[in-house]
Amino acid sequence: MELSRHWRLNDQRYSLVGETCDSCGVKLFPPRDVCLACEAPAKEIYTFAGTGEIFSYTTIYDAPAGYEHNAPYMVALVKLDEGPLLTAQLTDVNRDEVQIGMPVEMVTRKLRADGEEGVIIYGYKFRPLMAVTVH
Repeated sequence: MELSRHWRLNDQRYSLVGETCDSCGVKLFPPRDVCLACEAPAKEIYTFAGTGEIFSYTTIYDAPAGYEHNAPYMVALVKLDEGPLLTAQLTDVNRDEVQIGMPVEMVTRKLRADGEEGVIIYGYKFRPLMAVTVH
């Protein structure tokens, strides 16, 4: 783990920061220098609300190095309300309740610990959107 890379990516990991295309208005995540839709420069910073729905999902049983202690765990392709699709681990959910179209929200959780430097890596995961009751 490169410590400098870790700090450079903090905005993306903790608050879903992307960009908006100045030309066509498409929202991009992660940030890119060029719009995927119209190829114009995309430089305006945009912070996503962190809500969306499950587009697709799977369960990981054979985890990659550094994530073995989490297996099995669920990963989803989440379609954010603003448009982009991103991949994220699901948390705070019963596997039997996950379904395509389920509303979800971003939360910050521990991803892993780097044993060599002792750095705990936090990042975004998604959980079922909690219904808000107004009294």
